[in-house]
Amino acid sequence: MNGSPFHYLLLSLIALSFLFSCETAEKNEDSSTTEVPAFEMPRLPDWHKNATIYEVNLRQYTPEGTFNAFATHLPRLKEMGVDILWLMPIHPVSLARRKGELGSPYAVGDYLDVNPDFGTMDDFKALLKAIHDQGMYCIIDWVPNHTGWDNPWITAHPDWYTQDADGNIVDPLNPETGESWGWTDVADLNYDNPDMRRGMIDAMAFWVKDIGVDGFRVDVAHGVPLDFWEDCNKELYQIKPLFMLAEAAIPDRRNSGGFVMDYAWEMHHLLNEIAKYQGASRSDNKQLVQGNLVEGKDQHMEPKTALDIDTILAKNKVEYQQGYFMHFTSNHDENSWAGTEFERMGDGHLAFAVLTATFDGMPLLYSGMESAMDKRLEFFKKDDIAWGDYEYAPFYQKLFDLKHRNEALWNGEAGGALVKIPTGNDENIYAFTREKNGDKVIVIINLSAEEQALKLTGDNFEGTYSDLFSGEETILTKGWATKMAPWTYHVLHHEE
Repeated sequence: MNGSPFHYLLLSLIALSFLFSCETAEKNEDSSTTEVPAFEMPRLPDWHKNATIYEVNLRQYTPEGTFNAFATHLPRLKEMGVDILWLMPIHPVSLARRKGELGSPYAVGDYLDVNPDFGTMDDFKALLKAIHDQGMYCIIDWVPNHTGWDNPWITAHPDWYTQDADGNIVDPLNPETGESWGWTDVADLNYDNPDMRRGMIDAMAFWVKDIGVDGFRVDVAHGVPLDFWEDCNKELYQIKPLFMLAEAAIPDRRNSGGFVMDYAWEMHHLLNEIAKYQGASRSDNKQLVQGNLVEGKDQHMEPKTALDIDTILAKNKVEYQQGYFMHFTSNHDENSWAGTEFERMGDGHLAFAVLTATFDGMPLLYSGMESAMDKRLEFFKKDDIAWGDYEYAPFYQKLFDLKHRNEALWNGEAGGALVKIPTGNDENIYAFTREKNGDKVIVIINLSAEEQALKLTGDNFEGTYSDLFSGEETILTKGWATKMAPWTYHVLHHEE
């Protein structure tokens, strides 16, 4: 039967309407799912390439010890040249089996909440926004190896924890001895349980996706299986580029692409040993000579000198294929348990700070160092930092500003390779150059407690430079020679 023209018009309109609705639905579906382009791990934000990092001990930072009180320090930290703020654990601290008055911040009571002593989740979100508004970034301390004893997982999922033969949850054990590390305030997580792994990934993803942090500093990253990090970090990088710092000093955490940075523990310990051998460390620098206590080299220990730095650098070059180190003269572990940089490094602490700020890697500054804090902060109770007048802020600001603008000092592949400059006195003087895209830095440091003579040889240092700290022009030629007072340094630079 033939239809009328009106009938055909009606059918055409219905068909067009159907096609339009399908196309619209398809577009809406596409817009709701953002496809992540293929990436290689680690998937990094661009800002990491010349960044510096600052560790925030929130509990001790202000008398209030809160997110809101810490926020008042953001402008001065920005001015000093800080880029990444690493906040020590912000989660609730377990009450069960707590050590000391306030417990360890690494005994996490709930992965999805904040410590009420610090404020509310909204307070943290406000702090995060303030950090971002300053042009800085925030990574939070994450504790995946263990939890506190009243974490909700303990009762809801006891099988997510390591248990002894009697089914009792145990604290972390030394895998080499099978004995407890002594971390009795925390319960060891069982990474043989796939459900626990899924729960850990989801908890970390919450802080990235829902809260907006820029990455993590991962506590005891070496104690968690590598294959977990390969799976976990791949999922996290799907959300957005992140900055991932491993508390580890084993190459596979970086070589796998899970983390971009780990700890330069071996180098740090060597710097402490050089200071000790030179008689700079406060606890070991006194010898009895003709009835008088005097400073001098520790003749009872194996000599540790600037030459040993090259041994570690050569070893690292072989073992590490990507990423870079975090270099430091102090952090929360060193400060509380081994001593301040003044105790460990004595008069050499600024010389070592120059080294760590110009080395091939990212420099770390710990809370209070800019105010010359010569105090071990209590770990399990309130112990406020006495801020004073920020005596060393200009010192660190100069170093961090140079790192920002001089490509030679940028991090990892973005920066220039470290090339040694022979001095004729390499046991005591450490000299090197770094160069990238026309930018160049020459660093010469007397890592000894005595005046030292040097003469630069080679052909990778000649030129005209500005001295970072004096502002004077320095012309380096072949055979350039000088004498340097104990623990002094030159940071010479030019930028294209």
